[in-house]
Amino acid sequence: MTQFPDIREYTALPRVNSLRLSPDGTRLVSVVQSLNPDGKSYGTALWEIPQEPGGEPHRLTRSAKGEAGAEFAPDGTLFFVSRRPDETVKESGGETAALWLLPERGEPARVATRPGGVSAVRAAGGTVVYASEVLPGDEATEEERRKARDEAGVSAILHEGYPVRYWDHDLGPAQTRLFAGRAGGEGLEDVRDLTPEPGGALDGHMSFDVTPDGRTVIATWRVPLGNGDLRWDLVAIDAEDGSRRTLATSEGHDFMGPIRVSPDGRHVACLREHHGTEETPIALDLWVVDLATGEGRAVAEEIFPGSVAWAPSSRELFFSADHRGRRPVFHVTLDGDVTRLTSDDGAYAELCPAPDGSVYALRGAIDSPPRPVRVAADGSVTTLPSPTPPLDLPGTLTEVTATAEDGTEIRGWLVVPADATAENPAPFLLWIHGGPVSSWNDWSWRWNPWIMARHGYAVLLPDPCMSTGYGQDMIRRGWGDWGPVTHADLMAITDECLKRPEIDEQRTAAMGGSFGGYMANWVAGHTDRFRAIVTHASLWNLDQFAGTTDGANFWQREFGAPGSARYERLSPNRSLGDIRTPILVIHGDKDYRVPIGEGLRLWWDLQRSGVESKFLYFPDENHWVLKPGNAVAWYETVLAFLAQHVLGKEWTRPPSLG
Repeated sequence: MTQFPDIREYTALPRVNSLRLSPDGTRLVSVVQSLNPDGKSYGTALWEIPQEPGGEPHRLTRSAKGEAGAEFAPDGTLFFVSRRPDETVKESGGETAALWLLPERGEPARVATRPGGVSAVRAAGGTVVYASEVLPGDEATEEERRKARDEAGVSAILHEGYPVRYWDHDLGPAQTRLFAGRAGGEGLEDVRDLTPEPGGALDGHMSFDVTPDGRTVIATWRVPLGNGDLRWDLVAIDAEDGSRRTLATSEGHDFMGPIRVSPDGRHVACLREHHGTEETPIALDLWVVDLATGEGRAVAEEIFPGSVAWAPSSRELFFSADHRGRRPVFHVTLDGDVTRLTSDDGAYAELCPAPDGSVYALRGAIDSPPRPVRVAADGSVTTLPSPTPPLDLPGTLTEVTATAEDGTEIRGWLVVPADATAENPAPFLLWIHGGPVSSWNDWSWRWNPWIMARHGYAVLLPDPCMSTGYGQDMIRRGWGDWGPVTHADLMAITDECLKRPEIDEQRTAAMGGSFGGYMANWVAGHTDRFRAIVTHASLWNLDQFAGTTDGANFWQREFGAPGSARYERLSPNRSLGDIRTPILVIHGDKDYRVPIGEGLRLWWDLQRSGVESKFLYFPDENHWVLKPGNAVAWYETVLAFLAQHVLGKEWTRPPSLG
């Protein structure tokens, strides 16, 4: 075991990000993220993972630019995406991500490039399909057109439809297209543009897969509906001529990734999302479509899955889904017979079914970083060697419950420092998850309660209304009524935890990010029981937020047109005059999901109202704050703010901000 590190050491820990199993089940490969030598950024590399305990993981690739997007072809060929330079090509500078091939023995070879880079790859039946961003027009002249645009100093983007941004990047002027080629020789042969005029249909949360014979690409396809609204259909694209047919479409539904074609090529699995309305919350089904007839059906309803994969037999699927603070592995037949496979507290992802009936996966949990495991057919779990060290956690994890005002059970996880006792009770930190349709059920490298426990805080991670893994009724309880019902749930489980003798009921704070930040703002305006509030990437003025977020159409379905009564009733800024608690506001300028205007308006409102507050601003960060140095500054500032107001210590400016 490795002793749980301090903040700077924590940011340097390697992280296992993905897992891929070769079709014959003999090789297991992962993408591992680690701190670069400059200490300012993260890099990625491919690692071979032993399939039995006792082996030693070994690194497969090394480059300054890093590697990602590993995918096996049916013959065992391993493709990946990297910005690394090609030493065999004089003019290559590695400035854009290219498609590479890694033989089982030997050096990587670059097999495809595009001026706009390569972002994803799938291979089957001798066909290799990859995605790339291309300027509108003839893809053959793109390099010259990009150069002319750059030399003219043009960065402008002309939009004629919605959306224009996604999470942390601008959409356009380039549009995602799919290209296909035949594997052979030293590169791809007969490369063709399958989607020459996509009109943005593949931008955003696009997902695709290739049928086993290599003849058809199945992809999500964005369809504009007018008045700023849109939906996602499922399309089948001919891998030779690019002709396209709609495979699945339905008014009021999105067909979304992950897209998974069955090994026998007869079916495709995806997620079908029911659009939310002002009265009805969103719901997700695991949807299977017959590729020949287009007929589809739900094989698992109202789930929130983390991973989906076909069994080699093509007669059943494996999926992981949120369930009462965990994310177990389930398997489901095509007739809809669902069985839970794992019974522990793990949160499983990256499912890789093997020919022998077992499933390789990444297993994380609130108390464990993701590590590769093998799940046997009977549900038993074997931990495999990992590039990441196991950690000696600085406390204990306990499951807690409380009863809400309407009788609903509210559950959560409680992290308590190792040295907390009735004689030495720990200060208490309520940490509210984002979403709001989400759950505290997995390890988080960004929102880690164990760092807070290492500094002496007991941390409550509750799942109030709208949390996933408790059925649609739990989501429906708070749908369209965010603040009041969620607040009541949070206070109920907080009250229950504060009865514990090892927790100090007088020294308390609350914090959250995104929707959790919205709730932190709501809590600040509806109770003064906490000594400090930390609000990250938070919604403050709902009417303002609804028109500036990157997915305004999504929020309008639940809240109605801007200016309606629901915005007025549920907007935290309406309670500004009731805020007495000191607040730390945190926001990144590149956050397009909750735009910086929310943080700026909140900061100004607090300042003009005389509320004791600080503003931690990241000009170059997005919704999460991901750069190692900025993550250190985030934690140090939060801890310094809590130390001042919860522990009664003198304010000390964090060393990372010095």
